[in-house]
Amino acid sequence: AGTAIRLVMRVPTPLKSIAEQAIRAAASVPANLAEGAGRCGRDRHNLWRIAYASAKEVDSHLRLLAAAGGIDAARAERVRTRFDNVRALIWRLLNPTA
Repeated sequence: AGTAIRLVMRVPTPLKSIAEQAIRAAASVPANLAEGAGRCGRDRHNLWRIAYASAKEVDSHLRLLAAAGGIDAARAERVRTRFDNVRALIWRLLNPTA
């Protein structure tokens, strides 16, 4: 999450709102994973689903910012790969028998 946040910190002004959304979504992933770890049952799974969705949201924002030239595409791809790995881990938390 920290890497994604650093990546979007200095985007051009017209893209600031997308960068801010990326920051909120990136910060949401570890926050919801941590909160979910302290819960049980449906609460836990709901928080993990939110973390999964936020990780997908980061991917979308990074793609858009890279396509618009606001961030380096290669760095964005590396960060997106990390979030893809996080999504895979969350998927396993949500579907332990899959």
